[in-house]
Amino acid sequence: MAPSMQLPGRACWTLLLLCCLLPPGTLGQGFMLQAQPQELVLAAGGSVLVNCTTNCPNASHITLETSFSKRQAGQGPGWTAFWLDKVTSNNLIFCSGFCNGSQMTSTSRVTVYRLPQRVELAPLPAWQPVGEDFTLSCRVQGGEPRARLSVVLLRGQEELRRQPAPLGEPAEVMATVQAGREDHGANFTCVTELDLQPQGVGMFRNASEPRQLRTFVLPETPPTLQASRLWEAGTSVPVVCTLPGVFPAEEAQIHLQLGDRALSPHVTTEGDVLSAQATGTVRSVPEGALQLACIVTLGGQSRQARLELTVFSFLGPVLNLSESNATEGSVVTVTCSAGARVHLLLEGVPAEAPGQPVHLELNATDRDDGRDFWCHASLEVDGVLLYRNSSVRLRVLYGPRIDRATCPQHLVWKERTMHVLPCQARGNPVPQLQCLQEHSRRQVPVGTPFLVRLNHSGTYQCQAVSPRGMHTLVVVMDVQGLNSANIIIIMSVLVTLGLLTILAASLCVFGVQKRSGRYEVQRPWPRQPWLPLQPQEPLQPPEPLQPQEPLQPPEPLQPPEPLQPPEPLQPEEASAEVQAP
Repeated sequence: MAPSMQLPGRACWTLLLLCCLLPPGTLGQGFMLQAQPQELVLAAGGSVLVNCTTNCPNASHITLETSFSKRQAGQGPGWTAFWLDKVTSNNLIFCSGFCNGSQMTSTSRVTVYRLPQRVELAPLPAWQPVGEDFTLSCRVQGGEPRARLSVVLLRGQEELRRQPAPLGEPAEVMATVQAGREDHGANFTCVTELDLQPQGVGMFRNASEPRQLRTFVLPETPPTLQASRLWEAGTSVPVVCTLPGVFPAEEAQIHLQLGDRALSPHVTTEGDVLSAQATGTVRSVPEGALQLACIVTLGGQSRQARLELTVFSFLGPVLNLSESNATEGSVVTVTCSAGARVHLLLEGVPAEAPGQPVHLELNATDRDDGRDFWCHASLEVDGVLLYRNSSVRLRVLYGPRIDRATCPQHLVWKERTMHVLPCQARGNPVPQLQCLQEHSRRQVPVGTPFLVRLNHSGTYQCQAVSPRGMHTLVVVMDVQGLNSANIIIIMSVLVTLGLLTILAASLCVFGVQKRSGRYEVQRPWPRQPWLPLQPQEPLQPPEPLQPQEPLQPPEPLQPPEPLQPPEPLQPEEASAEVQAP
């Protein structure tokens, strides 16, 4: 807004009259009158001190003409000071006075500034889709001078737009911004700047309350819902719902619903992938169709997926025995039953109709002990065949029996060899088995290795005993001793080898002592000193042997080719072999 210049009517006419009555050339005198300061900048409603001063030594009638309320602050030679109070508008003030009868005048501009009364950034969208434009709108109420007022739109500390504040009330500044992922959680602010630095006052800033923006990405594709399409009443089934490309995934809402009942999902995020897992249970819903839904909500938008489920009931198969612990020879009935529409097959025997039970009777024998009976059930649901099996084990009580195939009645073993008596007994309850020698009642181990001796020969009574009776089997054990002639020959050979070894060792020791010239003299214990041998008379060398006739080489053998006959011995070689003792 341009500053206004207002002057009271009386003062204006007085100045004009003075100007007209002054003689020519008077206004061009060399003395000046000034208003200080020349530029007055102050806040609206404030006060300012103005000094009208001149360099004229004979100045008089110095005064201040203004439309504002004034009061004299002081006076002196060549100057007069005034307080201007409650300055509310831009205007001009006049200092006037006389110097040697000539009038002097000067003017000063008064600029009033006002800070904006309100700076407000319009509300942002609650959620802004990434990639779409949104508008920042800032409204500024008040603020002068408008020529010095600027409006700045900020994202955090980043300057998005700056422009002078337009005229009008309120002043509005807008900017269009494209939303990005980086804008999620960012604060947007509107700031006004009143720049009075050229006037020496300073910079005044006013800011609006920040507005936070939330951006999001929600794919157009529906989530992926994974669950079995066939649900059995009374069972729990896992449900998984996944939607990739969600931003921010941690702020999305995911809802799982089975029929009219909400499930409690466990929600996880990994990057931009949103996933929810839950367990659904159909308890008392009748058989038929049921809907499963997954709904993902973010930024006021939603994506959903639905599955049509089939609820069915598959009871059985239930397998029962008339007696779980039957006595040998008794009649046992096996019964298999199931729910409606279920086909049954018991040990290859089918039921008469779907949903009907099937029976099987048998006379219990020892071979049936531990036998498993199986019942197979099948049910068709929406063209899919479902199968289930059930089994039950029959226990038959029967007396003890020793298996002849594992327990030979006649055993022939060698003495001092390791053997095992392999007898086994069966029965329900399990019997205890022991084998006792008839006369000595000596017990022989059963099923474990033992060293066979001669006293193990004999007849044994092997008895299997249980609460349901006893079973006995006779086993003859024939233990054969080692051959005595062979033992004598072996012992003779060993003794002969021992004597030869002792004789050879004695000869060796005697020869060593003879060559050493010392003999050990035995004295009574504890001292056994060594005594030197007395020299004996020199031994007479034996008479030299007479050379014998040379040995004649034997007749050479005629070996088969390619062997060569041995070389004949030479006479000197033969005589060299005969040495004096």
